[in-house]
Amino acid sequence: MTAAATTPAVRSPWRPTPRRLARLVAGLWLFGVGEALIVHADLGNSPWTVLAQGLSLQTPLSVGGATIVLSLLVLAAWLPLRQLPGLGTVLNVLLVGVAIDVTLRLLPQAGALGWRAAMVLVGIALVAVGSGSYLTTDLGPGPRDGVMTGLHRRTGHSLRLWRTVLEGGALLAGFTLGGVAGFGTLAYALLIGPGVQAAVHRLRSRS
Repeated sequence: MTAAATTPAVRSPWRPTPRRLARLVAGLWLFGVGEALIVHADLGNSPWTVLAQGLSLQTPLSVGGATIVLSLLVLAAWLPLRQLPGLGTVLNVLLVGVAIDVTLRLLPQAGALGWRAAMVLVGIALVAVGSGSYLTTDLGPGPRDGVMTGLHRRTGHSLRLWRTVLEGGALLAGFTLGGVAGFGTLAYALLIGPGVQAAVHRLRSRS
């Protein structure tokens, strides 16, 4: 057997198979649905959605529209970091915000506190599964993940440090603008990491 035959094929970030494309789109849509459930529960959002909600309160933008605008702004930071996007990066910018707005329009009244808390937990689970789904397609990171990995590569500081700085900055800015932080924010911070890790492990083993 030749060396070429034993080398695994490199998967293009721009030319997915139909299966990879379907997984990418489904994962990003699930991500947006999960974020919308957390917003609708009104018990505190994920840090970047706190910022998107705060921006939406100060502008004519919807939460989904603000999410798209923020994603484009973050994507601009890739230029000095020399990060390379993929199809997943582009669709991340477009689909997550649309999914948030569509889902928020369809959801009924949030109801009692227990129901809203359950909505937060279901939302976090959907974000984790959606993240695992699109990340395992290897079609390019989302805008925020790209900034984090780019800063890590350029500075040598840990991914954990840059993730904390970026998420903390988004949370502080969003809270200042009027975005909601609370139980949902804390639950998201505690559960999303293990949830994404479990989803990636499970889905990667099936790829």
